[in-house]
Amino acid sequence: MTAAEHGLGLPAYYDYYDTPVKMVPTPEGGLTTWKLDRWTGGWLPANDIIDEILCAVGGDIFVRSAERFVQRTEAERGRYLKGDGPIFALYETVNAIEDVARAEGRPFTAEEAALIAGIRRRTFVMFEEQLQQAGDPGADPTIATS
Repeated sequence: MTAAEHGLGLPAYYDYYDTPVKMVPTPEGGLTTWKLDRWTGGWLPANDIIDEILCAVGGDIFVRSAERFVQRTEAERGRYLKGDGPIFALYETVNAIEDVARAEGRPFTAEEAALIAGIRRRTFVMFEEQLQQAGDPGADPTIATS
């Protein structure tokens, strides 16, 4: 079945049981689904959950905008991945901002929220570009600029 036959506007983004998932069109007019691998930061094929997502949105499955998908993906990468280099330094910056707000028992200031969102957009592009260079077929840095 093609994406059009499913009645989907693609790409589409979801939280699936707290995991970022994206459905994207294939060149043949179909669709493919990718879910975030928290341990590598890359994308795992997830076509086995297409029907569950399409039929059961609600409960533990939520539709997300591209921006929310980028923010969720980077929140997960920043939480679970460790390493060296500029991406990880930026993750540490976000974690430090979050730690201060949490220690002070307060929400983020407008400036902190904007800084975190901007850093996450940037790290998303950087990480996705690295995944593309490594041959990850699910990588797409353009999501952060759409």
